[in-house]
Amino acid sequence: MINPSDVLGMNARNQLYVPMNSSFSKSICHSKYATKVLLLNEGISTPNVYGILTSIEDVNDFNWPNLEKDFVIKPTNGHAGKGVVAFLKKEKDNWIDVVGNEWDQDDLKIHCFDILEGQYSSHGSSPKVIVEERIIPHSTLMQYSYKGTPDLRVVVFNSVPVMAYLRLPTEESEGRANQSQGALGVGVDIGTGLTTYAAAHKTQLIRYLPGTNIELRDIQIPFWKKTLLTAVRAAKAAKLVYGGIDLFLHQEKGPMVVELNYRPGLSIQVANQAGLRKRLEKVADINVLNPEHGVRIAQALFAENYFETDEERRPIITHKEKAIIFGDNSSQIETEVLVKTGRYRSAIASELARELGLIDLEDLLWYQQDSGEGKVPVVEVDFELKEQKVDTEMIVSKKLDRSKYKVEIGRKDLTNFLVRVEKK
Repeated sequence: MINPSDVLGMNARNQLYVPMNSSFSKSICHSKYATKVLLLNEGISTPNVYGILTSIEDVNDFNWPNLEKDFVIKPTNGHAGKGVVAFLKKEKDNWIDVVGNEWDQDDLKIHCFDILEGQYSSHGSSPKVIVEERIIPHSTLMQYSYKGTPDLRVVVFNSVPVMAYLRLPTEESEGRANQSQGALGVGVDIGTGLTTYAAAHKTQLIRYLPGTNIELRDIQIPFWKKTLLTAVRAAKAAKLVYGGIDLFLHQEKGPMVVELNYRPGLSIQVANQAGLRKRLEKVADINVLNPEHGVRIAQALFAENYFETDEERRPIITHKEKAIIFGDNSSQIETEVLVKTGRYRSAIASELARELGLIDLEDLLWYQQDSGEGKVPVVEVDFELKEQKVDTEMIVSKKLDRSKYKVEIGRKDLTNFLVRVEKK
């Protein structure tokens, strides 16, 4: 269940976050052509463009017979997948689209004329036609997709990827990865790249691929960290403070940016069973140094700890335990830790953090306001407790320098343990 107070609604999105984007960013997002030019200039991978057609003459003069297979025709300023047609192959003088329809050259031209006349456009008054490479679905995702190419949307705010989901084409969507036309939305854990929840028709939670017994949970998205990095780089290139980055996954080339959105839809929250508002607020004031830093912050803050563990297999711990704390350069130290369920995020004494080499600039994630100590650094820390390895982030606390326990384990890191309350 999503906490209603965590949900980002349409009014809040339009009033609080969309206005953060400049007119430059919006103009880039409005035009697939401008997006292509920007991405190519920035060296960000995107499907190859075979032609930009701006007039009837361009359509008539284009070398259609040269298109053999795997191409897409779409408007430069379309919306919700309207006017997008993907083609698989050419048979004799005709082309077969992804749902099996046959098109001759006149059909292709007529579709282009409709695009130029604005039939599928939502923005502006000068629609153009893009003919570009069709990305064949990555083999990992192919079994979950009906004929078309699935895509990923990553919502980026302040250079931090805050939420992501996989969109799977269905028979209802006619092979298009668009939820408005019937595609499925499948949430993805930012920390691991594993899928979590799935939704049909934007609101209906489902567990299996429709008509099958194939589970939609725990699908490992290929190239996950590279996908997040590519999304942040694309957002920065377009100067998007808040936006949605749509990507395809190529078998060899990895993530390829298809489209940028300055006002992404909100159904991603259903597919993740998590609210955007809370996540946006968490990263609003963080000083993000670069895309790699933004991804590290995201994976520290938004990892789901989603995998299920049988209760009887969860280690039982008390409020005092021995743990191994790992540092840089293979250093480690065993120390007694305090299991403190009253605190959310774990903390480490500043002296111990320095001893383990954890306070270098490269290791700092962000600074956080602490009620007792003011602004304190947050660092990545790995520790082992009851033979379970935990990757987390901890507050660096000077107060703990004077404490018997140099590490306090908060409830965020206790998901896979059972804490036994000892009687006094």
